[in-house]
Amino acid sequence: MIRKRNFPAKLQSIREVTEFVRENLVEYEIKQKDCNKAILAVEEAAGSLINHRKASDSEETERLYITIRAFFGSVRIELSAKGEEYSLANNMEYTQIDTEEGPIANSQDSIRKILLDSMTDSIRYHHYDGVNHIQMLVIKSRQSLLVGTIGSMILAIICGLIFAAVLSDESITFLNSTILVPVKTMYMNALKMIVCPVVFFSIISCIVQFSDLTALGRIGGKIIGLYLFTTAMAIAIGIGAFYLIQPGDASNAKQMVADASSITSQTMNVSIKDTIVGIIPSDIVTPFLKANMLQLIFMAVIFGIATGLLGKYSKTLTDIFYACNDLFLKVTTLIIKVMPIAVFCSIMSMILTMGIKTILSVLGMFGTFLLGLVGVMCLYCLLLLFVGRLNPLTFIKKYAPFMLQIFSLASSNASIPVNMEACEKKLGISKKIFSLSIPLGATINMDGTCIHLSVFALALAKVYGVEITGVAMISMIISIFVLSIGAPGIPGAGLICLSVLLTEMKVPVEAIGLVMGIDALCGMFRCMSNCLGDVAVSTVVAKTEKELDIDMYNS
Repeated sequence: MIRKRNFPAKLQSIREVTEFVRENLVEYEIKQKDCNKAILAVEEAAGSLINHRKASDSEETERLYITIRAFFGSVRIELSAKGEEYSLANNMEYTQIDTEEGPIANSQDSIRKILLDSMTDSIRYHHYDGVNHIQMLVIKSRQSLLVGTIGSMILAIICGLIFAAVLSDESITFLNSTILVPVKTMYMNALKMIVCPVVFFSIISCIVQFSDLTALGRIGGKIIGLYLFTTAMAIAIGIGAFYLIQPGDASNAKQMVADASSITSQTMNVSIKDTIVGIIPSDIVTPFLKANMLQLIFMAVIFGIATGLLGKYSKTLTDIFYACNDLFLKVTTLIIKVMPIAVFCSIMSMILTMGIKTILSVLGMFGTFLLGLVGVMCLYCLLLLFVGRLNPLTFIKKYAPFMLQIFSLASSNASIPVNMEACEKKLGISKKIFSLSIPLGATINMDGTCIHLSVFALALAKVYGVEITGVAMISMIISIFVLSIGAPGIPGAGLICLSVLLTEMKVPVEAIGLVMGIDALCGMFRCMSNCLGDVAVSTVVAKTEKELDIDMYNS
């Protein structure tokens, strides 16, 4: 919604200007506090423009123009008037006034700039063709990133369908390979770049807060215990969803099998012994280079405990770790601000390369998979309600914007910073809890992956006529449990895990070809469910440990 009006460029008009702003903000149902802040900002900006009009300008002929733009809760106001360029264009450096004693600094504009900065989220000034313009974001919507993400997803789907219909295969390949995939890759690389230091320093910052290692063991035990419980329940829910819907039609196997050699040629170690042995790294650098989360967590815990035992050096190192943690979280915040662009490229690339027909071809399996995810979401709500004594609807409402961001990332590891931001700024969870639970959950808590493996393994076994009962079912459950803990939190890991599981179940590896086309879409849902479980468990543990800000949670 846009509202425009102009007033005589004189100080007496400021009252009319502020009344115009007040009327519109009240109509937009802006809170009184934000409304007053906006009016004060406009008053200062209008006074600045009027005071700097040219000396030859007539107050009766020159006008002050004001435009108010309201979009999804954000309010932007622009004021403009003819005049000479002044110091606001140079970050409000002090202007000079000539006096008999010599030039002195004129601080009026600088004071005004300070006031404007304190009352607005951002302010821009530019001078063009003899006109001064001041633009300010007076009220920033809390859902601005959500709106941008949803808008990018919708626009990407529309553009993807149009381009798929009008462009040739060569043009689509060129567009995907030269623009969409590189942009998506750069964004993912930026997140991967920051994940390792975020995990390492956040866990250390968490550990050093515990003066009593018994409390650390208690909290860590609760976190791991709940993660293992939700993992076991997710496997049960996935198997139950399969037997309820019974997806999988053997008649489609020959028509739908594609070349899966690029996936099935990869292997993954599912040995419990090797997983445990591999937790301890042979050097300090490799875990960072290979983004091995289990090894990073182990190192961070050891460093955190050792820091607390250093005596006089403890405080110095603790301050350094805190500073590093804040630094990398701030870098993460900057990276996440450009997420809508990455979301657009990611979704559009998926639409262009997969096509609607591929998605529809395995709709039954996919629908069963989604049903399982709904079931595990209900499990989280029950945990929040009965264990945490919290309103699950409040949790879902506050975490929903972050779920859409995580959906587009399709990587549990890359989503760690996003989840930490949700825990701290939306849910009121103490850093002492989420600094440990979120990185740990991204490594060992893969409930969405458990649902995916259960449903698709059983469905593909049905397609190929492989009966899974008794000992085979127990073996499958154990394999899924181990795979979910050892699976890397990166896009594409689901297919590798599924190929390993199918091999153990004596299902032809070519069955991967049936689901290759929609794995990118499944990966987004898997990641979203995995992260939802991490944050839900973090919330429950924080509540039981009295480390949850109830006022922030309920606000």
